[in-house]
Amino acid sequence: MDRAPGLSVRLKLTLSYAGFLMLAGILAIATVGMFLLRKGELGFNERGAVQATPGTMFLKGFAPTAAGAMTLLLTFGLLGGWILAGRMLAPLNRITDATRTATTGSLSHRIRLPGRKDEFRELADAFDTMLARLEAHVAEQRRFAANASHELRTPLAISKALIDLARTDPGQDTGEVLNRLHTVNTRAIDLTEALLLVSRTEQRSFTREPVDLSLLAEEATETLLALAEKHGVTLDTRGDIAPTTGSQALLLQLTTNLVHNAIVHNLPDQGTVRVTTGTRPRTVILTVENTGEHLTPDLIPTLTEAFQRGTERIQTDHAGVGLGLAIVKTITHAHDGTLTLTPRPEGGLRVSVELPATNPPAQDKSPGQK
Repeated sequence: MDRAPGLSVRLKLTLSYAGFLMLAGILAIATVGMFLLRKGELGFNERGAVQATPGTMFLKGFAPTAAGAMTLLLTFGLLGGWILAGRMLAPLNRITDATRTATTGSLSHRIRLPGRKDEFRELADAFDTMLARLEAHVAEQRRFAANASHELRTPLAISKALIDLARTDPGQDTGEVLNRLHTVNTRAIDLTEALLLVSRTEQRSFTREPVDLSLLAEEATETLLALAEKHGVTLDTRGDIAPTTGSQALLLQLTTNLVHNAIVHNLPDQGTVRVTTGTRPRTVILTVENTGEHLTPDLIPTLTEAFQRGTERIQTDHAGVGLGLAIVKTITHAHDGTLTLTPRPEGGLRVSVELPATNPPAQDKSPGQK
């Protein structure tokens, strides 16, 4: 924004300090004069002129001294005010320099203002915190963009190779090539839709409405029942009514992703997925836990990162696009919730999504079991 040039804050503070000192000096001299008048030390003759009295003689001698004192006060006020204003505004200059550095794209700089807590240091600490979060967010976005480009490049490269093979080898089975192209194209479309979902969710461009997590849990398990039977996984859904506010479509996507991941990343046979819902004083909670191999604590934080797929825990026919838990994390944050991943001691993973609660609906409904 273009602004007209003006006085600096330091100069304004300097003039303010000097003006205050001058005003204090004028009031002091006026007080002395009023004191002498009230004591009768100033006399007037019959024509109204001031006559020579001890008071007038004192004022005649005091006037030059008062003028010199006022000059000294003005000089002292300007010089001292300039120095004091500079010292007081030094932290603000450091904050301004850090802001200018950040506008160039360098987010690693920190102010780290020393000293005891005051308004400037609170501002500096808040700015450092903002820079740290912004740097982490930008790094995550760059990593996400790089991974997305890599993931999209793979199906496109495969499609190009299949098309080149069909063009150079007329005897190639067209049906097989078309089936492989269809599979690769479907994966690319799923990946693109997942990326769009993440982007739209981060912008929070959705309408909020009353949602019951227990109904979404039932719907998700019914939808994925065939997949669970194929993998030999038993689904168990139970819990209380869990009313919250948000996008029903996004929260259903969240629940479906959690149940899908719990089915796919499970034991090869006789696995179990347990889906529960419940309420707390101010929140509602959705928990999905499954059996499976033991997970190390170091692996847990990486599971919610985009395109982080544990190849040893994945099934090839339902590997997905690597955005399942990343989408869950994005939807949870967009609904002002908390996502918690905990490895189970006996193996597998427990995922909990905690969202702000709302008043329960008028009708009473108990979710069934599967």
